[in-house]
Amino acid sequence: MNDTPLDILSLTHAEAAAAFSRHFGKGVFHATAAFRELYRNMNPAYWESKAFQRSPGLARTVARETVVAPGDIVDQRDNHGVIKFITRLVDGEEIESVILPMRTHRTICVSSQVGCRMGCLFCETAKMGLRRQLSAGEIVGQVFNARRVYGGDIRNVVFMGMGEPFDNFDNVLQAICVLNDQRGLDIALRFITVSTVGRVDGIRRLAEMNLPLLKLAVSLNAANDALRSHLMPVNRAAPLSELQRALREYPLRADASLMMAYVLIPGVNDTPGDVAALVDFLRPLSAKVNLIPFNPGTDAPYRAPDDREIMAFRDRLVAARVQVQARSTRGRDLMAACGQLGALRRPDRFAHCP
Repeated sequence: MNDTPLDILSLTHAEAAAAFSRHFGKGVFHATAAFRELYRNMNPAYWESKAFQRSPGLARTVARETVVAPGDIVDQRDNHGVIKFITRLVDGEEIESVILPMRTHRTICVSSQVGCRMGCLFCETAKMGLRRQLSAGEIVGQVFNARRVYGGDIRNVVFMGMGEPFDNFDNVLQAICVLNDQRGLDIALRFITVSTVGRVDGIRRLAEMNLPLLKLAVSLNAANDALRSHLMPVNRAAPLSELQRALREYPLRADASLMMAYVLIPGVNDTPGDVAALVDFLRPLSAKVNLIPFNPGTDAPYRAPDDREIMAFRDRLVAARVQVQARSTRGRDLMAACGQLGALRRPDRFAHCP
């Protein structure tokens, strides 16, 4: 008997086959049957499939010595197709995920940690601090639960939920391998985006992984060190010159661009000087700017920009020949928009919902 049950959601098909061989004397056939029942029929009790039921003793052993634990969805809200759902994990901790409708598919925004230790001033999750890392299986479990409960047209995965992905690098990369596995959820790497606050060590580690189809996004939000260090403490350890160097060295496909997120905060980072600094920072990079309006959370220190302020900043970037897209706010009323995840422990966590 295994002291620690095998977490099936944390394994690729090849890893599951090796584990089944090692622990149960079975291999590819049973791993394939398990993955088919789990990811095609969306049945967590995969040992109920015919391949396992032919050997009741094996089925009982596998049920006892493996685990499929994506957590339980304990609350959800839907507004104009945007779904925010809360997952309670086996230890009672809770995380938030968001599903966003697109024209031809849906995107899920997943969390990589319970809380976050990066301390960004404009982010609700930062108020929680870091409670713990998510396992690869708990990350994959968010996508598994989303497809099982909300439908199979969830195609894109963005690591833009609670937590800093590069602060949990190994589990995030393992989760990406599992998500990408064609025998499993079969999500192409070009449909997966990892977003970082600018962990230079993580950017360099990812560069070494040789995953050119995987998309990288950087939350920039200011292009001068004094302001960025105020808004994002990570900049004190890795200032903009170091971040820019890591991004310049990052291996991109010829037709690809880095995604630079810029959360626009009125009166803080929206002056002509901020535009000039941003243009200078981007000049040596192949990058596109996602301009995101600040979304107030609980006890927010700033206000949201209005449309005029957003378009004025955008127009200055366009005039400087910067590729920029002004993102519309989606899910703000659900506390599901960018920077708003993490109010789940408050009794009024859905106080803004209709």
